[in-house]
Parts: sequence; structure tokens; C-alpha cells
Amino acid sequence: MTYIFGPVPSRRFGLSLGVDLIPLKTCTYDCLYCEVGRTTHKTSLIQSYAPVAEVLRELADKLKQVHPDVITLAGSGEPTLHADIDQVIAFIKDTTQIPVVLLTNGSLLWKEQVRNRVLRADIIMPTLVSAFQKTFQRIHKPEPGLELSRIIEGYVALRKVYKGQLNLELFLLKGVNDTQEELTALKEVIERINPDKVQLNTVVRPPAEPNALALDKERMEEIKAFLGDKTEIIAAVHPHQRPNQYESLEEILLETLRRRPMRAIDLANVLNSRLEDVEGFLKDLLLKGKITKKEHEEQDYYLT
Repeated sequence: MTYIFGPVPSRRFGLSLGVDLIPLKTCTYDCLYCEVGRTTHKTSLIQSYAPVAEVLRELADKLKQVHPDVITLAGSGEPTLHADIDQVIAFIKDTTQIPVVLLTNGSLLWKEQVRNRVLRADIIMPTLVSAFQKTFQRIHKPEPGLELSRIIEGYVALRKVYKGQLNLELFLLKGVNDTQEELTALKEVIERINPDKVQLNTVVRPPAEPNALALDKERMEEIKAFLGDKTEIIAAVHPHQRPNQYESLEEILLETLRRRPMRAIDLANVLNSRLEDVEGFLKDLLLKGKITKKEHEEQDYYLT
């Protein structure tokens, strides 16, 4: 297994080198909107899913080749399920100057030991979709025993002890959690959590289920205004001018697409390659049956 992926373009953090500590689609949730697909192993069992020594060795080797803006703990499943995530964060903090970002669904932050393991991360970005258990259940389809009220209390507890930047991702689905009742209740919860930022997100890549629909720009702007000054809408991927640091374009294309669907232009940007070259490789990979193509909102996305 390869535990390091990218760098890939991030809508939030620039050029991100990913650390994937969890087997494919091992998660506490089975979200309607997940871009990685349906959860095949839903669990809340915390254990050492990936051997830390191998992860750190692979990470050290990769950092000799690339110079990302951030190192992101994310990938194929929920990273806080890994019992030794603190060792990975400590290695990055002790050996580099690169900020550590934790992308988490936040479902386990109510556990004190989980909170303590992630306190050295520079940015923690948990997700919130609703203040109501019924909506939370509908969107996330969580592992039995995960209650929204306890998860929210975990966010509040984290804010009290965490010294880094807490960015709360608010994931919005059309017709599901964008009503005024939902937003009013969410605003009250956000005020309790007191994050540094509230970042509005919606469906931008093919979701796990086709009924997970995106909000349009106008509605997102209305919600941003309602939630206040800390709120921002996550922008689209921007080009990054970086040298191509990979010997095999096909290898990095497949490695990247295994983690998330992407457009040809996104891949060209992160690889600093000509769009026509990337499109040629993608066409070849399609013919070989190594990848597939899926249309989402009139855009072609490629995935394995």
C-alpha cells in the first residue's frame, strides 16, 4: 500500500501532500456526498490501521522530492480512526516547517484521547452538516452509537484546549440542510463552537449518491451573509506553477485519481503540464480500462 499521495491541488490550502492512514473507505460515516464513494467498512474502532514506521519512511522519502504548501492527513477514510495519528503529526512537526492540516469528519473528537492526539496539528477542519439528529443521520448515515449532540460537545471541548486554527466546514446539500430552520439552528451551534473560520462547501465532484445536489452560487452567498463575518465560500482550485517532480506522469495520474475524481485541467495544474499532454494520457488510460470518466454538472471527471 502507498500511504502518501500527491501533491494535489486543494481548494483550501494550495499544494497539498496527502497522508492516507486508513484503508480505502474505512470510515465512521457513509455520507451522501462523499467524493470517494460509498463506505465499504463502516466502523468506529480505533486501531493502528497502517504501520507508522512504514508511513513515516515513505513520507520522509517523498519530502526529499517535493515541496508542498501543507501536509494533509486525509485520504480514503477517517484519519482519527488511527490510534497512532499523534506519532505522524509529531514526526512532521519535529522534522519540517510544513503546516499540518487534519481533515476530519469530527465524529470521534468527543473522545478526549482522540482530541489529545491531534492537538499539534496546525489546522483542524471538522465537518458540520446540521444541528438536528435526523438530518445528521440522513446525510452521514453514521456508525450506530454516534450521536450528534455528543459530537458537537466534542467540538466545543476541542476549541477550549486547541491552540491552532479551527476551521469548521459546513457542507450544504440542496433541499436537505439549506432551509432557514436548519441554518438558524446551525448558526447557534457555530457560535457555541467558536471556530476561527466557517467554510461553506457543497457538491463539486461526483458524489456517492446522485441525489446529493449542490447549492448554486447565489444561495451560497445568501448563506454566507446570514452566518456572518467568519464565513467564506471555498473557492475553486487555482493553478499552481510548480516543477513537475514525477518521473512517470501516468503513475501520478493513477495515484491521484485513486484518491479522488478530478478534471483534466486540475491534473494539468498540479503537474505543471500542458493540458493537451494530460488529456492524451487520460485518453490512453481510458482505452486501457485503467480509469473511467463520469460527468457531473456538465464537467468531465476522471476516476479509477
